[in-house]
Order: sequence, then C-alpha cells, then structure tokens
Amino acid sequence: MTGWWSGDATRHALLTVAEMQEAERRAVASGISEDLLMERAGAAVAKAAMKRLPSGRIVVLAGPGGNGGDGFVAARILAERGWSVRVCALRPDAMTGATRRMANLWKGEAAAVKAACLKDADLVVDALFGAGLSRDLDPALADLLAGIRAPVIAVDMPSGVDGDTGRIRGGAVMARATVTFCRRKPGHVLMPGRRLCGDVTVADIGIGDSIVAAVSPGVVRNTPALWRDRWPWPSPDAHKHARGHLVVLGGGLGSSGASRLAAAAGLRAGAGLVTCAMPRAALLAHAAHHTAVMNHAFAEAEDFAGLMAAGHVHAGVLGPGAGTGTGTRDLVMGALAAGKPLVLDADALTVFRECRRDLFDRLHELCVLTPHVGEFRRLFKWTGDRPRDVADAAAKAGCVVLLKGPDTTISDHHGRLAINANGSPFLATAGSGDVLAGIIGGLLAQGTRPLDAAMMGCWLHAEAGGGCVPGLVAEDLAGRIAPVLAALRQ
Repeated sequence: MTGWWSGDATRHALLTVAEMQEAERRAVASGISEDLLMERAGAAVAKAAMKRLPSGRIVVLAGPGGNGGDGFVAARILAERGWSVRVCALRPDAMTGATRRMANLWKGEAAAVKAACLKDADLVVDALFGAGLSRDLDPALADLLAGIRAPVIAVDMPSGVDGDTGRIRGGAVMARATVTFCRRKPGHVLMPGRRLCGDVTVADIGIGDSIVAAVSPGVVRNTPALWRDRWPWPSPDAHKHARGHLVVLGGGLGSSGASRLAAAAGLRAGAGLVTCAMPRAALLAHAAHHTAVMNHAFAEAEDFAGLMAAGHVHAGVLGPGAGTGTGTRDLVMGALAAGKPLVLDADALTVFRECRRDLFDRLHELCVLTPHVGEFRRLFKWTGDRPRDVADAAAKAGCVVLLKGPDTTISDHHGRLAINANGSPFLATAGSGDVLAGIIGGLLAQGTRPLDAAMMGCWLHAEAGGGCVPGLVAEDLAGRIAPVLAALRQ
C-alpha cells in the first residue's frame, strides 16, 4: 500500500498503523510533546464518556502502551469532574515514557485486569490496545472482554480489532462508540471492525493536515469530496452522441436479466447511448424488455469484437449473465483488443480461472475489474487482508480492481486505495452487482478515468441502495439513481 493521494484527499485519509505512528513522530518533531498529544487524546475520551454517561460508575481498562496512557488521562479527568472511576491496568510494569508519566499522575488505585474489576460498571472505557495490536489476544483476556455487559467506549480501536485490516485478532470488544485521533484507520471502515466500532468520533489532537499529507497516505475513505468536481455532467450543448456510447454484452436466453440491469444502469449513470449486444438466438428475449436500450445481435465473437472496435463505441461492460463457456472468453479477448475502457465482471472473470495469465497479458489500464470475493479468489491471491490483497491484485492486473462487499475496496495499479463506507445490507441481493457494473460502465463511456469511475460508481450504487426498507431488489436501484444524482449536483 504505497500509493499517494494529493491535495484535499488527505483530509479523507484512512491512516494505517505505520502511517499514524509516522504522523505522531512528525508532530513531536515539530514541537508538540508526546505528553500533550496524550493529554488531548485522553480529554477527548473523557468528553465522550461524560456525554454517554451523565453520572455513574466508569471502569477504565488501561493497557501497557500509548492507548493505556490515553486511558489514564481520561480516568484522571473523569475523576476530577466527579465521576466514580476505577482503573484496571494490564502489565503496568511494562509502561514506559508518556504512558508511565500519565499513570503516575493517576491518584487512585490501579487494580489488575480481572472479571471482578468490571462488576457494577455502568460504562467501560477500553484503553487496552488500540489500532496497533500486532498479535492475537490471550484467550483468557478475550473471554473477559467478551463477557463485558456494560456499554463500551473504545480508545482508538476496540481491543482485538486489527487497525489495518478490520480483522479480529483472537477476540474483540464490541464497542458502543469509538474515539480515534487525527484520522480514521482502515479498520474503522473494513468489516468486521466497522461493526464492532459503533459510532466513531475523530478527535483533533493537533496533528495538522500538512503532517498527514507529508506521510503520503495510501488509503482514503470514498466520498464525493474526492471526485465531485470531476463528475461528467453534460454541457449545455450536449447531445446523446457526445455523452458516450456504452455496449453491454448480453447473455443467452436464460440469463438475459443481468445484462439488462447493467444496461439500464449505464443509461441512468449518464451514458448517452447504450447498446446491448447479444447472441442472435437471444435477440427477442432482450428486445421484448428494452426500451431506451438498443439491441445488436451478433453471430460470432469476431462480430462482437468489430462492434467494440467501432469508432462510435466508447466503453463496454462484459460479464453479467454472459456464461462461463469458452465463448465468453473469446468475447472478452476481442473486446480487450479494441483497447477501450471496459468493466469486466462476474462470468467475464470466472472464465479465466484456469488461464489467468491469458487475461493478465491482455488487460490494460482502462479496465475495471469488479469481482466479489469468490470471483476474486479464482484469479488472485487471497489472505483476508482486503487492502493489501486488492492493491496487489491491481498491480498484477495493471488496472483498477474493485472488490465488492459491505466494505468495497478499490485500488488502481499505482497502489491508491479507496474503501467505501456508505454500503447498505439491503444491497446484498441478486443483480445488485450487475447494476454496479453498468453504472461504472456508463461513467467510463462519458470519458471518466477508471479509478474515478469505480469510486463514483461504487458510492452512487451504495447511496441508491441506502435507507431502503427490507424488500429492495436490483430492479429498484436504477430508479433510485436519479434523485441521488440530483442531490449530488446541488
């Protein structure tokens, strides 16, 4: 993860553990003492605790590192403000530096971390480990944390959650709220970490934007602020041909619905023209459903390749409902030869599971691959570290890779990573991914750069599916795109 985001993008950075440590080092080098950073962090935690619990008994679990120092500061401030506070410290003999100094300022008792210390707690402040946990939790400690029944405010990251990946390290705290500092971390938006963090607050402890920019962060949270000014709105004198022509590869008689969903989404995303190209035998099945979408029947893969190479075609979407036979592989190869922006999804990826090198040798930087985890694992190495896996896949493919899921992760081949955080569980429905592929294809047809198209399309797709009641189906999504775009333009 070595990519670099410039300008205002750093305001939306998700700092990895190493990047956050470097930002803190630079802040101290600039003249901000480590003690002051810790005081500010602890004060932010205390403020959150007071807001959550106007009165009552608070237990602070303090670890041996900097996270524990933040906890000691919070405990001192809470006690000074009149709250009943008990501190339970893990390995106090290992505390050094600012953490030791903050522990020494605590005038109360610091008991051992045991189940008994949580008795009668109205609120627990988890200041054990934070984002930088580098190993699995001790099983006994994991069991203790799993037994917490009081609401938890986590300091930086719920203990047990990996700050870079969001994965659980042997067990983890379920927090009602999390207070982090300077910037969110990837683990705050990646699953399952996002689910365990609760409400996340980012506290300003004095590490400025210029310091964050100097760290050259490689991961950002996908938000319109990053690309809104590049959205391909039509000019006042626009006509349909100027807005781009998208071709969607249509499926056979039994699988035409997926490509129809993609084609409709491409139109809604702004493409001026969308053609669905299908085998001749499936023409009537497509034509019976299409209205604004045009139809083009082809007999051989060479015919489809000729269509994709035509000057009036600007981008393509291949995969939804295409089938997993060798014929689909030939169609993909022909489309890639045209050198135009392409979205490859679903079957267009699966057909290369036994001949990945054939695909990688022909992919180019105008392509966007949109696999789900199963499709991803057929082509790329999967370790479960989504950011690193997706960045490595994009580097190998030489193009943008978008790994779908509740925490959709996007990378280009330069290592720039974006994680989507506005997804809805109601998008987990058949055909939803086909709509996403069509949206991205529609944006590519309008001349949008591949990384922008993937980020824009992912956010738009999630926003269209957000706030829905149970019962959402993929056919609903295209109709929800227009109001989202209207709000975005305003």
